[in-house]
Amino acid sequence: MAAVPSGCGRGAPSVALLKLLLLLGTALGSARATVYFQEQFLDGAKWRKRWMNSEYKPDFGKFKLTAGKFYGDPVLDKGLQTSENSKFYAISSRFKPFSNKGKTLVIQYTVKHEQKIDCGGGYVKIFPSNLDQKKLSGDSHYYIMFGPDICGSDTKKVHVILNYKNKPHPIKKLIRCKVDGYTHLYTLIIRPDQTYKVKIDNEMVASGNLEDDLDFLPPKKINDPTVKKPVDWDDRIEIDDPDDVKPEDWDEPEYIMDTSAEKPGDWDDAVNGEWHYPRVKNPLYRGEWKPRQIDNPNYRGVWPHPQIDNPNYSPDYSIYSFENISVIGLDIWQVRAGTIFDNFLITDDEEFAEDFGDETWGETKGPEKEMNIKQAEEEQARERATEEKYFEQRFKKKLERKTQSGRDRAVKNTVTKEEL
Repeated sequence: MAAVPSGCGRGAPSVALLKLLLLLGTALGSARATVYFQEQFLDGAKWRKRWMNSEYKPDFGKFKLTAGKFYGDPVLDKGLQTSENSKFYAISSRFKPFSNKGKTLVIQYTVKHEQKIDCGGGYVKIFPSNLDQKKLSGDSHYYIMFGPDICGSDTKKVHVILNYKNKPHPIKKLIRCKVDGYTHLYTLIIRPDQTYKVKIDNEMVASGNLEDDLDFLPPKKINDPTVKKPVDWDDRIEIDDPDDVKPEDWDEPEYIMDTSAEKPGDWDDAVNGEWHYPRVKNPLYRGEWKPRQIDNPNYRGVWPHPQIDNPNYSPDYSIYSFENISVIGLDIWQVRAGTIFDNFLITDDEEFAEDFGDETWGETKGPEKEMNIKQAEEEQARERATEEKYFEQRFKKKLERKTQSGRDRAVKNTVTKEEL
């Protein structure tokens, strides 16, 4: 179990009190919960001793410790932030190996896409103890992959991928992630009864049975191969209207000769071949004629193929469990950097994880939003001031030109009178 760092320096009384409450809550919670891993980055640069950068590629992106541009607390909201655009990132932290057999497994952390991410990952991976952290890459064998992934308007989802028999199995449900730029709490709960739950900001967004929602095993039931659909079973919803007749003027060629074209004057038949009128699209062409569709009076619906037990199906009640869980890592790609990861927790107690989320993310989410709104208002005020100054200068210059123009006309009129 990773110890909760306590070296935070001096700060405002409220900050010190909140830290004390967090440590107290952790100590009390540990009496009933097993905390396998916990990381809040409360001891400054010492996080580098607990986290190892991969050396698999020489150009991996670098992480830095920061609370970002806006935050709820300058110390409590510090986390690992991606700092370079268009980079792969790979970093991990090791803890004492454990098995979740017969126990609930809870994986939780916070993600803040401060940069309003357009394409990049925000998920974590859980690895076995035999992972070589210095060679961590996208090809490294992992147990669980969980968290948000965003790319354009199509991909805005939460991954839930579990490894079973050396093959990753993604959840079949679509779980939408948050994309508003604020810090959000992501929680995955896997229970020994092979059920799961996904929570965002301590609110459930998905739940179900692992066997039903991920394709680990062959289906329990299959279509009976000895039974075939009756020959007279009509499952066509619509049919051609027998009374519909193709119009006589329907058939027109798709292309016709453009007889209005003229042979170029420099056309040489000996060189270019015999000249022909060019072919153009026929405006009267209507395509292939098809009779209109009407409801099929003999429609009997979809034929219910009889089902039988699948002889290849064999239940496995250990799908949920993993041995030697020992590493948590970030193995992601980001086009625009700026995502902050914080408040990592791996435990066997759902209630403890919920309380931990409320005591960390729950305490700073409000002030974070207030600071962001205040910054936006100040930025708008600066932009308005700059805009007003710009138009004021333009008006002043215009007024000066108008005044100068008036003087020039006055001088011209005086000269004209003197000439007369």
